[in-house]
Amino acid sequence: MTASRPETTAEELRGAGLRVTAARVALLDAVREGDHLGVEALATGVRARVGHISLQAVYEALHALTAAGLVRRLEPPGSPALFEGRVGDNHHHLVCRSCGVVADVDCAVGHAPCLTASDDHGFAVDEAEVLYWGLCPRCSTARTAHSSAQ
Repeated sequence: MTASRPETTAEELRGAGLRVTAARVALLDAVREGDHLGVEALATGVRARVGHISLQAVYEALHALTAAGLVRRLEPPGSPALFEGRVGDNHHHLVCRSCGVVADVDCAVGHAPCLTASDDHGFAVDEAEVLYWGLCPRCSTARTAHSSAQ
């Protein structure tokens, strides 16, 4: 019995019908290694691996990766778009109101039940997006310390 080897990034791109380029490989790797990163941070990561790449090329590649289902784009209100490599499940996000850090959280009611809207108005729902807002532990502790000092 032969153990199956994990797909390489290049194989994933080909499997999704995308042309394999050094920049796309570096970008997909940067998204997966990062933690809800914005375009500027991703561009910096790609440049560190492959040299110069324009911001426009990063936007175009992110669009292609998102459309192919290899990357997920999230847009917390009032923030620039962020990208993550966790795809294929219906997870949600926690967002700190103070520092903007984002953390993943699994669906509150199980695998797919949270896709059932109380009234779908005839829509064919295929994704639910929930953002929980609050203070991360670091900001909460800092706020408590600041309040105690006054």
